[in-house]
Amino acid sequence: MKHFGLAIAVISLFLLPYSSNAQLNQNKPSQLEDVGVEERLGDQIPLDLTFANAKGDSIKLKDLFTDGKPVLLNPVYYECPQLCSMIKEAIFKGVKDLKWSPGKEYNIVTFSFDPREETALAAENRERFLNKLGRKGAEKGWHFLTGNKENINKLTEAVGFNMKRLQNGQYAHGAAIIFLSPDGVITRYLYGLKFDEFNLRNALYDAADGNIGSAAEQVLLYCYQYDADSNTYVPVAWKIMQVGGFATMLILGIFLGFMWLRHRYSNNEKQIKETNGRD
Repeated sequence: MKHFGLAIAVISLFLLPYSSNAQLNQNKPSQLEDVGVEERLGDQIPLDLTFANAKGDSIKLKDLFTDGKPVLLNPVYYECPQLCSMIKEAIFKGVKDLKWSPGKEYNIVTFSFDPREETALAAENRERFLNKLGRKGAEKGWHFLTGNKENINKLTEAVGFNMKRLQNGQYAHGAAIIFLSPDGVITRYLYGLKFDEFNLRNALYDAADGNIGSAAEQVLLYCYQYDADSNTYVPVAWKIMQVGGFATMLILGIFLGFMWLRHRYSNNEKQIKETNGRD
C-alpha cells in the first residue's frame, strides 16, 4: 500500500490545470479524480484565515502580506514521502539563484494541507531551508505554517489546489506554486519540479505589478509574457519593439541635445572673438 501511495503521488505530478468539465476527468484513475489545479487567476484569497507559524503562534494570513510585497504560496504536506520534498527543493534552488530575497522584495508562505501535521514539522522545515539558504533577513519572509482542516480547505479551495487523501494516509496532489499580489489576488501559477530563476523573477514581478526590482530589471521583465502552453515566460515582440523605439528616441534626443549645445557653444565662442576683435 505504501508503494501504491508513492506511485499515485508521482503520477499526480503530471496533472495539468483542469476545468470542472467532467470530460477532462473521464480517463483518470479513480484515485486521481478531482485531483489537480483549477486556476483562479484574479480571485482574492481570504486573508482572515488563521494558521499557526513555526513557533506555534496563531497568525492570520493578512499578517504575512506586508509592505506591498508579493507572495509565493507553496502548498505541501511536510511528511510527503517524495513529491512535496521535490517541490520544496525546487523552490529552494530557484530562490537560491534569485538575487531578490524573501523578506525584502517578496515573501514565501509554505503551508501544510494535512491538518494532522503539527508545529514541530513546520519548525523543522523552516530551520532546514533557512539554514541552507543562508540569506540575511530571510527568516522574516519565508513562513512555514500548519492549520486546522476548515482553514486549510478554505485556502486550498480559494486557489484551486485540489488534493485527495488516500487509504494509506498519504495524499495525491499536483505540483504547483501560486503567486499572489500584495493584497492577496492570484496572479500566476507555475508547475513542475523546476522553477528557474528567470520564471520566478517574472512571476514575482507580475505579482508586484512591476513595483519591485531595479529600473534595468523592470525594463527587461517588461519584455516578457507568460505562455500557458509552455509554462514559461517568453519574449513579446511588440514590447521589445516598444522598448527599442523608446531607447532609440532617447539616444537620438541625447545626441541632438549634445549637437545643439555644441553648436550654441561654438556660436558663443565666435561672438566672444568678434567682440574682442572690435575692442
